[in-house]
Amino acid sequence: MKIAQDPTPFHHDAELLDFPKLIADLGYEHIQLTPHRDLIPFFRHPKADDALVGKLKKACADAGITIASVLPVQRWSGPDEWAREAAVRNWKRIIQITVDLGCSVIGTEFSGRPERPEESEAAFYRSMEELLPIIEREGIDLLIDPHPDDFVEDGLEAIRVIRGLNSPNVGMVYVACHTYHMGHPMRQIMLSAGDLIRLVHVADTMDHHRSHGLRYISNPPGNAARVHQHLRIGDGDLDWDDFFGGLAEIGFYDRPGTVMCNSVFAEDETGQEMARYQLDTMKRYVAAHHSPQD
Repeated sequence: MKIAQDPTPFHHDAELLDFPKLIADLGYEHIQLTPHRDLIPFFRHPKADDALVGKLKKACADAGITIASVLPVQRWSGPDEWAREAAVRNWKRIIQITVDLGCSVIGTEFSGRPERPEESEAAFYRSMEELLPIIEREGIDLLIDPHPDDFVEDGLEAIRVIRGLNSPNVGMVYVACHTYHMGHPMRQIMLSAGDLIRLVHVADTMDHHRSHGLRYISNPPGNAARVHQHLRIGDGDLDWDDFFGGLAEIGFYDRPGTVMCNSVFAEDETGQEMARYQLDTMKRYVAAHHSPQD
């Protein structure tokens, strides 16, 4: 298992090519590359040419870290066909960039619309019909997160949709702070997914179901807002012994190629201190719950 840092908290204070050294200085050996204006922006075509990709790869090597995963977000399940077609074009370049960076893991989202679930699911499978042969040919591990405000938010339904692709190259991202939107207990989802879970994002969140659904007040009543946070471990309501214990039960720590990523976005002002805290705390929980196989 690799433990990685998401550089999103530093996007406003550092440039793309500065990230590898910054992450290494924080004590991490691995980085997860998330949407960035100079590399792969949200929803748009990648902006990196081969020269920039080469410089980024070299910067990682010089800093002594590896790229554990790449995380693009594209509307490949968009129910509007023009957006879906554009996303598929973007994905082809994203896959090539990932391969050129020496990375074999891509984490992403379903990226459809919850109010148009049937159309979004059809668009997802249509996109995958074109992309899956490329993903399998390149040896990419494509891992998908049922994100709040998507056509798949339910954790068990995400397993079904992924299973429907019938490919060993496709699995699941478990994002801890999305737990309260997944519709089922954390351990139930983990045990049902098993080795489909190959990437986890570690951040705490508040349980918006508490106080009979009145913990957060949003107006007008009944609106479709999704509420969650990306807090440091201990600042929310998640049961972290349940999380790390569940990962141990499905063999996450001993499987090759798995990635655990710090995913705290709520305190950029103290980003470096937070990243060090998360690394120490993740290692401590892993040590408490992991009995290495002989």
